[in-house]
Amino acid sequence: MADPLAFFITFTTYGTWLYGRAPGSVDRQHNIPGTPFLPVDFDMEMAQRSMLRQEPYLLDPARRSVVLETILDVARHRRWQLWAVHVRSNHVHIVVTAPEKPEKVMADFKAWASRRLREAFRESADRDRWTQHGSTIYLNSQDALDAKVAYTVDEQGDKMAYFDSRVNNQNVPDEPEA
Repeated sequence: MADPLAFFITFTTYGTWLYGRAPGSVDRQHNIPGTPFLPVDFDMEMAQRSMLRQEPYLLDPARRSVVLETILDVARHRRWQLWAVHVRSNHVHIVVTAPEKPEKVMADFKAWASRRLREAFRESADRDRWTQHGSTIYLNSQDALDAKVAYTVDEQGDKMAYFDSRVNNQNVPDEPEA
């Protein structure tokens, strides 16, 4: 099988996307694009909320900016090709081409974003910022890549902290020369 053109990576902030929440949530059996979510279940959501070790983590505008700049920096440093990024208050979407497995790409973005958030806002090192994993989708055609770029940038509601290679006329800003 040929290498994918790109990956569509999504991860959420800690404690903000709980099973049972409105407008519905996903599990392993309800995680196929275009299929229905799990029904809303307030009791399940409350049970999930009671198990949180910390308060949910939300990204305000300053934190969203730090996360976006970190993703751009990591991609530039690793020479990964970014197509789109959208940092929302409770989740992040990234469309990226990289020679690594998408799980490693996601782990690198999350680890560096956590470090930069900790430094910028003097947050505790043991603060949970992200859910354990996330979603990694292989994009194997130009149509799939174009659709996920449009979804990431244009279909998330009001634009927050984002990068759009269609507008920026570049995939990742150039690395400064040493």
